[in-house]
Amino acid sequence: MATTKPTAKSSARTDVKIGISDSTHELYIECENSQSEVIAKVNEAIKSSSVLSLSDSKGREILVPFNKISYVEVGESADRRVGFASQ
Repeated sequence: MATTKPTAKSSARTDVKIGISDSTHELYIECENSQSEVIAKVNEAIKSSSVLSLSDSKGREILVPFNKISYVEVGESADRRVGFASQ
């Protein structure tokens, strides 16, 4: 009797860090959107003077007014490793 190991669903996640003007805090979001989708949403919010709306990987909705965005860093999320990793 052979058992198979369930395959993990591999989904690319994107890390987004948003600097908020007049604040020392940053918003850190891990979302399911691709980098290009996140960049397009940021550009659209700024161009249309509206609210930036992103959903994180837990299903929460994050809303940031366009005029409070200082900067946005977008990058691929690295796999989190457990234990010792040799590289």
